[in-house]
Amino acid sequence: MPNGSRPRSLPHRLLALATGNWLSRAYLAVFALSLLVMFLFPESGFAMSFLLLTAPLSFMSMVLPLGPGTEGGWAVEAAAIGFWAVWLLLCAFVNAAVLGALLTRSANAASPGSRALLPRSPGSPGSPGREGTGGARPASPRSRGIRALLAPAVDTWLARGYLAVVAASLGFFLVAAYLLPDPGFAGIWPIMTTAPLGVVAFLVASPVEWSSSLAWLSPLLFTAGAALSGLCNAVLLGRLARTLRAREARPAA
Repeated sequence: MPNGSRPRSLPHRLLALATGNWLSRAYLAVFALSLLVMFLFPESGFAMSFLLLTAPLSFMSMVLPLGPGTEGGWAVEAAAIGFWAVWLLLCAFVNAAVLGALLTRSANAASPGSRALLPRSPGSPGSPGREGTGGARPASPRSRGIRALLAPAVDTWLARGYLAVVAASLGFFLVAAYLLPDPGFAGIWPIMTTAPLGVVAFLVASPVEWSSSLAWLSPLLFTAGAALSGLCNAVLLGRLARTLRAREARPAA
């Protein structure tokens, strides 16, 4: 097979998405700026902003065996910090690839002639099979738009696996919040799996606990917000998986 038609490897396609348009490059520039702030102003409130910029994958470093604070001599500590730094950069490039896939998909959808390449669905105007469906009413444009928007969250194994992790963390949180005498830090798992928007859901639901009569509602509000945050992340992951799959099927120029 000629080199020009050989499919690109997964790291090569990820790197192309992470650096191939202005949105992904702007994200990487902001991430680099956040690292600079961490080194120059370690006591400022923005010193840990790089964790939010690389969430949710960067939060997994909290449960990984190696990272800052690992004890065992200078060699072990240096290896742990190096592993953590590589993991953080990988998280940043994955998020940049997600943004790149989002912009790439939007550009492809808006390109002239792109609709002509798509197969017609049985319910589309002028397509065979629209008649003879038993008089069933076609779906409204709004419902079709919502289904098309949310479809990436459930039609790829990457997005479905992520949603399963989010569901497990939310289920554990609800059991701890309503059934256990001391839930402890059970809410940290949904925050980690649905960040960065999960942090916003936590900040919105937290003030409800200050009211004794509505304190029972706070876990439900946080769960709803975290679930929406996880769904948003799953849509982005699904779009990334779709774009990578399309680039794999398309021969490299």
